Amino acid sequence: MVDFTLWDIVRNLLLAARWTVVLSLIAFVGGGLVGAALLVLRLWGGRRSHAFVAGYVQLFQGTPLLMQLFLAYFGIALFGIQTSPWFAAALALTLYTSAFLTEIWRGCVASIPRGQWEAAVSLALDFLEQLRYVILPQATRIAVPPTVGFLVQVIKGTALASVIGFVELTKAGTMITNATFRPFTVYACVALMYFVLCFPISAWARSLERKLHARR
Repeated sequence: MVDFTLWDIVRNLLLAARWTVVLSLIAFVGGGLVGAALLVLRLWGGRRSHAFVAGYVQLFQGTPLLMQLFLAYFGIALFGIQTSPWFAAALALTLYTSAFLTEIWRGCVASIPRGQWEAAVSLALDFLEQLRYVILPQATRIAVPPTVGFLVQVIKGTALASVIGFVELTKAGTMITNATFRPFTVYACVALMYFVLCFPISAWARSLERKLHARR
């Protein structure tokens, strides 16, 4: 057994926590960009576009993230393309995030009264102008709290990337436990670090939601 002090455990976990944060940001930003594109495609396109986006959302919401990570890591290799745990984790989490953000934002757009669309049409605005100047400014205010809140799910979802060898907070905790044989201490520190990452975001999302309701 390696003689690790508590500081040694915390320091190594903090180093791994950097990659949890980086992976979460990549998945959230990438998923937001893909989700926004899918939202516009669903609203603007015809039946085929609507069916494609709906199927995309159902696929990634209806299958476990763990399975998506396995398919991203091992499935790409079947085509003779070498991939890394970094790339596979970022790809799977980005697609997973985009599906949920697309649905969150679609619901926010759908909550805008139909009269707002009709008012935009009466101003002779085309579809993209209706979205940009009339619909999205209103939908964004509604979408901010659940979008920020979903970031917590993304952060916790990065823990599953450990199964494909990506060394983030959970994987580092397992490696340190194997070296120290102190699972309670190590995983207590891991849980505390996830709490420190997630609680401020959850509190911020609740605060934004209260402010939105107060303005209404």
